[in-house]
Amino acid sequence: LALIGFGLTFLGARSMGATIYSSLTLSLFVWLLERFFPMTAPFTQDTFLELWFSVLLPAAGSAIVFNIGASTGGTDIVAMVLAKYTSLEIGKALLVSDFLIAASTLWIYGVRTGLYCLLGLIIKSTVVDFVIDNLNTRKQVTIISHAHEAILAFITQKLNRGATTYAASGAYTHTAQTIILTVLSRREAMLLRNFIRKTDPQAFLTIVNSSETIGKGFRAL
Repeated sequence: LALIGFGLTFLGARSMGATIYSSLTLSLFVWLLERFFPMTAPFTQDTFLELWFSVLLPAAGSAIVFNIGASTGGTDIVAMVLAKYTSLEIGKALLVSDFLIAASTLWIYGVRTGLYCLLGLIIKSTVVDFVIDNLNTRKQVTIISHAHEAILAFITQKLNRGATTYAASGAYTHTAQTIILTVLSRREAMLLRNFIRKTDPQAFLTIVNSSETIGKGFRAL
């Protein structure tokens, strides 16, 4: 309750409402799994292998929840506050908020278990940032083509995306060119590239990753 109150103060009701929902849903699914698929022992006797899978899958799920501005409760709320009010990414904020808890296991459960806990925390924080980056990655596409009208029609009508055009000229030929700049999802960029391949095989394209895109049709500011 203290952490929920802390989150309400610094993150707002919308974020904490989603957090409470996520926390209750997670608890429900854990209860259902314990009820219908009880485990009396680990799947294997390989502690390192168990650690990786017990951290990777929940970390990926946490990243999806973090990406919509919520968390699964607990110290994740502290991490969200740190990420909001500092320059830390959410994964690194998790590392900061949970480090003392993980480090305390060195004295409580012994060095071996404590080191595994610290390793698990490092893996989780790294995976969370990696998944969020991949979820938010977009493709910035720059196109130089004589068939720019057909390409613009495809972008705006078929992909339902916006684009920016500006006039330029070649450095050697001094030929007038129209350059198209647009930002798309991975799938949309692939569709556009396939369309251009058929429409103008001589077109010049550059496609670069954009780690975060803010604006209409993407994430809100």
